[in-house]
Amino acid sequence: MTAMEGGAMTRKTALTGAPAPSVEDADAQPVLECEGLAVRYDAPGGRVARAVDGVNLRLRPGEILALAGESGCGKTTLARTLLGLERPSEGTVYFRGRPLGYRPRDLKAYRREAQLVLQDPSGALNPRHTVYEAVAEGLRIHGLHADERERVADALSRAGLRPAEKFFLAYPHELSGGQRQRVVIAGALVLDPSVIVADEPVASLDASVRGEILALLMRLRDELGLAALVVTHDLGLAWNIADRIAVMYLGRIVEYGEVDAVLTDPQHPYTRALVSILPGSPAAPQVLTGEPPDATAVPGGCRFHPRCPELRSGAADSAGAAGACRGTPLPVLGAGEAGVACHLRT
Repeated sequence: MTAMEGGAMTRKTALTGAPAPSVEDADAQPVLECEGLAVRYDAPGGRVARAVDGVNLRLRPGEILALAGESGCGKTTLARTLLGLERPSEGTVYFRGRPLGYRPRDLKAYRREAQLVLQDPSGALNPRHTVYEAVAEGLRIHGLHADERERVADALSRAGLRPAEKFFLAYPHELSGGQRQRVVIAGALVLDPSVIVADEPVASLDASVRGEILALLMRLRDELGLAALVVTHDLGLAWNIADRIAVMYLGRIVEYGEVDAVLTDPQHPYTRALVSILPGSPAAPQVLTGEPPDATAVPGGCRFHPRCPELRSGAADSAGAAGACRGTPLPVLGAGEAGVACHLRT
């Protein structure tokens, strides 16, 4: 049962059965932040793809922030840019209050602090490397040779592979999908990072082990104070694991706030449609029609308006907002500020 089934609209984690802990210090300096971030690519026919198009985001220490939205909305590009794997066309990424540098030595130092966990553990692991070699690779890249065996064992233990020595000489094909994902997580933990960016971390796993991996991420947050950005298309996952959520559509954050508030009372029509298809949602399911997001053809006005159920139903006309929806651009949401980018809600 998910947190929304049976009419249970108060926050709990279906993973542990206990209330999700809140971030202790809301005024703490963000560990990772971006301002005015934009990423553009040249596309065929002389067009420009605006994959990320003006994003302000803030990740606090010890927080899990879900970045949610449909495929093609720009969330993976945003995550890669926050990690320094993509260079922004505009805007700035800050780590602990300082702008991210893009010289090789700056990025190498940053990547000890900010680690990526990919959605496909089979693709992330070299089939010719043992578990020990896979986890030790980061230590060797960064020249951290002291106590290598102890560090690898500790990382595997923290990732839930115990006794760690039992897995040292195993190869990826000898492990289950959940065990492979734990090896990937251990490879990130071995460097003692401050931030983990997990891109659809359970999408390739069986339902029976997804909860285990999500519970592991929550435990690491609680025990190590890790901040985590979890990229997902699954709002149910976000409900169970995140402290806050940023909902993304066509390169922009359209709704942002505490996960309880956003998912129990969504304000943006896009968020409402996504929430409506969650199991146990009291709202009637809304199937979004129209073309999916196309970063090379961003519409004027609200970029969701061609698919907006409230425009189709006439609700926007009744509210006197239809003209603005179709023709007036919306302001970009501020970093760390709960809010919604919608003419019907302003």
